Amino acid sequence: MSELVKVAVDAMGGDNAPAEIVKGAVNAVGADSRVKVFLVGKEPVIKEELKKYTCDTTRLEIVHAGEVIETGEPPVMAIRQKKDSSIVKCMYLVKDGQCDALVSAGSTGAILVGGQVIVGRIKGIERPPLAPIIPNVNGISLLLDCGANVDAKPSQLVQFARMGSIYMESVIGVKNPKVGLVNIGVEEEKGNGLTKETYPLLKECKEIHFIGNVEARDIPMGVADVLVCEAFAGNIVLKMLEGVSDALIGKIKAGMMSSLRSKLGALLVKPALKRTLKSFSTEEYGGAPLLGLNGLVVKTHGSSKAIEIQNSILQCIAFKEQNINQKIKEQIVP
Repeated sequence: MSELVKVAVDAMGGDNAPAEIVKGAVNAVGADSRVKVFLVGKEPVIKEELKKYTCDTTRLEIVHAGEVIETGEPPVMAIRQKKDSSIVKCMYLVKDGQCDALVSAGSTGAILVGGQVIVGRIKGIERPPLAPIIPNVNGISLLLDCGANVDAKPSQLVQFARMGSIYMESVIGVKNPKVGLVNIGVEEEKGNGLTKETYPLLKECKEIHFIGNVEARDIPMGVADVLVCEAFAGNIVLKMLEGVSDALIGKIKAGMMSSLRSKLGALLVKPALKRTLKSFSTEEYGGAPLLGLNGLVVKTHGSSKAIEIQNSILQCIAFKEQNINQKIKEQIVP
């Protein structure tokens, strides 16, 4: 039997903690025998939630943490002062090598700060980007950065492109992934100072398959496998895609229930429609890894339900088995 992939899960982070977090962890352990989960948080609360389920207790362990970092707290101060918080304890489990990865739906700021300060960057990586998977008509794309580096430099975007290419090829299985620079036009001379400086660097980078600029309207069409931008633009792209997806799904469902005829039609198309809508749900693809750290840190939505927590835990398996950090060190770090 191969070595278990050990994942620390912040049981107290997110809008739906601890109920949905614990449920997701239990489901992950039941779904794949290669993973062991460490539920980090207030032990009495976690134990009470676990009473609802029957699961393999040899692969589910509780690590007590008496404090919780709330979303509105200043991240740096919270990380420094709340050493007994679930987020900080998760970070140290990864730093000390007791866990291979951590998953949290908690404070984004605290996770970004803790990831760099506690887990630490791989030597030679300038900035770690948050890299969520987003759906498109052909499958999925990797968007980086979406929230970690608002004021990125051209050299950092090149590292994002290279790390994203490694992730898509090794974890997702996309051979020679196409890399696009998110911009306001496809022409090389378009954009602001950052994109104009970055374009020639990506064009000259032999380690990636650069296809040029990508406009926002083309992102859902799947023109690129790896989408590169700084966090301000990336976060707007991500939130817009999520909002439009939710709005369209809502309108479709409402339209199908609007009359007897539409309800009858809905019964006929329900199986195909369900599959299609499911493929555009961000919950199906897990969280956003913070690439370029000494250990894997995965940030999920604050509103995550059990399915997203489960998928975030399971995505850590491929990351570990494909040895992504070692590949980043070998291929990117000078």
